[in-house]
Amino acid sequence: MNSSHKVVSRPSTPALKIEVRRIHRRDLNRTWEFLKLVFREINRRTVEYQRPRSKRRFFEVYDEEGIEQLLFVTRERKHQRIVGYLECAYEISGTDNWLNERYFRSHEMRPLFVEELAVQPDLQGRGLGSFVLEQAQHLARLRGCTHIVLEVAENNPSALEFYRKRGFQKLDAAVFLAKKMLAEPELLPARALKPSRRVKQRALPDKVRGA
Repeated sequence: MNSSHKVVSRPSTPALKIEVRRIHRRDLNRTWEFLKLVFREINRRTVEYQRPRSKRRFFEVYDEEGIEQLLFVTRERKHQRIVGYLECAYEISGTDNWLNERYFRSHEMRPLFVEELAVQPDLQGRGLGSFVLEQAQHLARLRGCTHIVLEVAENNPSALEFYRKRGFQKLDAAVFLAKKMLAEPELLPARALKPSRRVKQRALPDKVRGA
């Protein structure tokens, strides 16, 4: 008895063409919303926010010198959809930065600092992240940088695996320590005082007092 198998063809995912361009002021609001979407889940699980600490700070970055802000977009009809973001700095920037500039000088390193690398969640695994990182490496080579330096949360295993597969190694360790304290009420409980050592005088009857 011969059996026949019917082959069901599934529609393949259409290829997306990704373009790279520099950010414009008119893109800032859309880009901020994109970053909140990308980092929403990881920000729930980390001590430090994995994106700019505030919208105000993000807008300030646009006017700073020495910082590249690139958008990765797809064209959908007449509109562009932001699917990736890359922010790089050629020098340590920001007043709230904890990086030690002397460390890099003493190790003869000229880093390109990747401040943000974000990819649309539903496009992960399709090569977009590699494209964004390749663009960062291209900028580093053009500027004569010797290293690319970035920060990844230790409880973000997918990101750690992504960078380690591409030759990134741990540069230093910054560990947040915490100790759990036993819960106690703010106000101490009622406390009985010790009995007085003085002997109390017994009250005398009125007749005795008047005698």
